[in-house]
Amino acid sequence: MNMSVSSIVSKDGKREIYVLFTEGTRSAEGRLSDYKMISNKGFSREEIDMLEAYMHRETDRIVQMAKNINVMDAFLNG
Repeated sequence: MNMSVSSIVSKDGKREIYVLFTEGTRSAEGRLSDYKMISNKGFSREEIDMLEAYMHRETDRIVQMAKNINVMDAFLNG
């Protein structure tokens, strides 16, 4: 399974980080602020529950990853 993390973004006055999980043709996107999946294509409810628990458990690591993203680098070299 692969995980991608967005940079910290502002949405409706709140700071958000989005986390994308992919495995083959399956994908699910979560929002770190509430540890909920906002989209799902192909994962079971049990798998979604595990991904949400993972985001909650690894919050500090995910936040550090998001802080280290250089948006211009990603845009220019992406």
